[in-house]
Amino acid sequence: MYNVQISNKLTSRRGARYRRKRRLSANTRFALKVIFAFLVSVITVLFLLPDPLDTSVSSTDGDHVSFKAIEEKVKLKAKEKFAEFKKKSFEKINVEEPVNGPLEKEEATVDNEETLQKDDWPYFGTSEMQIPYLPKGGGRFHEYSNGTSPYIITESIRQQSDDLARKRRTHIKNAMKHAWGGYAKYAFGYDELLPVSGKGQQNWFGVGTTLVDSLDTLWLMDMKDEFYQARDWVRDSLSHDVDHLVSTFENTIRSLGGLLSAYYFSQDTAFLEKAQDIGQRLFKAFNSPSGVPYFQVNLKTGIAKNELWSPQETQISAAGSLQLEFRELARITHNREYDEKSMNALDKLYALNPPDGLYTTAVKNSSPQIRPGLAGARITFGGRADSFYEYMLKLWLQTGKTETKFRQQYDKSMDGLHDKILRYSDDGLAYLIKLNSKRRNEIHEMEHLECFMGGLLALGAYTDPNGLDSKRAQRDLQTAKALTYTCYQMYAVTDTGIGGEISHGFKPLFKSKIVETANQHQHTGIEPKRNAEHYLLRPEAVESLFILNHLTGDPIYREWGWEMFQAIESYCKTKYGYGAHPDVRDRSKKPNDSMESFFLGETLKYFYLLFDPDSKLDLTKHVFNTEAHPLPILNPFFDS
Repeated sequence: MYNVQISNKLTSRRGARYRRKRRLSANTRFALKVIFAFLVSVITVLFLLPDPLDTSVSSTDGDHVSFKAIEEKVKLKAKEKFAEFKKKSFEKINVEEPVNGPLEKEEATVDNEETLQKDDWPYFGTSEMQIPYLPKGGGRFHEYSNGTSPYIITESIRQQSDDLARKRRTHIKNAMKHAWGGYAKYAFGYDELLPVSGKGQQNWFGVGTTLVDSLDTLWLMDMKDEFYQARDWVRDSLSHDVDHLVSTFENTIRSLGGLLSAYYFSQDTAFLEKAQDIGQRLFKAFNSPSGVPYFQVNLKTGIAKNELWSPQETQISAAGSLQLEFRELARITHNREYDEKSMNALDKLYALNPPDGLYTTAVKNSSPQIRPGLAGARITFGGRADSFYEYMLKLWLQTGKTETKFRQQYDKSMDGLHDKILRYSDDGLAYLIKLNSKRRNEIHEMEHLECFMGGLLALGAYTDPNGLDSKRAQRDLQTAKALTYTCYQMYAVTDTGIGGEISHGFKPLFKSKIVETANQHQHTGIEPKRNAEHYLLRPEAVESLFILNHLTGDPIYREWGWEMFQAIESYCKTKYGYGAHPDVRDRSKKPNDSMESFFLGETLKYFYLLFDPDSKLDLTKHVFNTEAHPLPILNPFFDS
């Protein structure tokens, strides 16, 4: 009976709409006739137009002109328009980036004798927080999109940037105090703070993940009281006797890396003892038939295995991103086995030797002979592969550039990136595609995780054995800047000013080629991907900003970072800390009850270093592991 009543109501409503249609006024009927006539005329005109699939068109003199010729004319016109636009906008400033030795900050040279004043570099913001933050929208700073800058950055400009950075640095430290304060009060010793409910959770099986991940951040921010309070907990309460399978990779980069860095800075033996303890437990993951470590290990029993859904395979990033930490552990414990066994695993991975230097994300490690895996395997510089490429360069740096095989592997992979992975969209944005294991089926999207590549390529360029002025170094530096601009845009185009987990909407133009188009400042196509519109408080974008600012001295990276920080402060801050944002497209959404340890261990650390011109953390003397824990660069690395 109930269903019948609903049906009658629906029928009644449809009947009412029908009766209203019959009572249309004469004016309305006339308007409809006019619209109908207009549509008929448009359709008629379309039928009379030349066939759009025809490969040639007639000119006024009867000759035929190919579309290719027209396309070339359009491209030429676009270049002329953009060149004219740059000339009018920046007519006083037009020099190539100066070149100095590796890792030295650049001293600008000027074509003319005019001195650049503050107003000539238009991007200084204010030192005051702008809360709530309202994003300015995508497409700003478009002159940076192709990896070059039309501005001369003089010493005067850098000094003004440093002065402003010191004021902003205070806000970053206050954010760390807020996040750490909530953790210390409501979740001290727990793995993570729940920033909305104000409670702790043991989602890493109770190894104090946030506390250990935060140690060197506290040290670098001169929060020594908080640092030594955390040291006391590590010394007296931290236990790794955990009867659970844990991620070999995550516990190496977070826990082992955090303890190693804390020991390096403070020389407190409490950190050394705990680093030895967890290191020897994690090291049992290398006891696989191939010597390539298992994905998981039980910290109590030493039993190790791969993930349940892929028992024969591991991820290449998980197997090839442990060596910085175990090499440092070998140095401070005088146990070379940590280094030898972890390097043997890396040699096995390098022996796969893909011709283009691009490795699949999965590798079979459950038999003596390793080979590429199948489970979800793809070619990417994002998740499951990212830090594998990162450690190629950083292992070479760690021992003072003495082991050339790592640099050779890195250069080969970066050549592969430029040949197969790098693309430019039709509006001038550089981005990295994904390929399946057969190097087909391109996926045109970019993960937030891939935003570390800007910093990595810049670091590789400034340490190139042939110098920064070499062809490869200049190529890599230009790509580094272009990718970092894209990552800034991934933030700038959203309603909150925060970047999502994955962005898509890139319309490919052609591969591995810098573009200059007349409309390259209109970046409106990219947006967060559906079901990946969240922000997990990730650090990769600001990581690249820090490295590029440190190397080039260009204040633009601080300006972009300041916009990002204000957005996070506005839309992720909670009563007890900072929470992941569920949908960066929607300002009305509240933060989730989740604060990953890497927000304190990486994100806030990189923000602080970006705005700390007085930092003694020199990139010629330190190398960051993939969790942002600084480790020393030494040559010789091991005592004889």
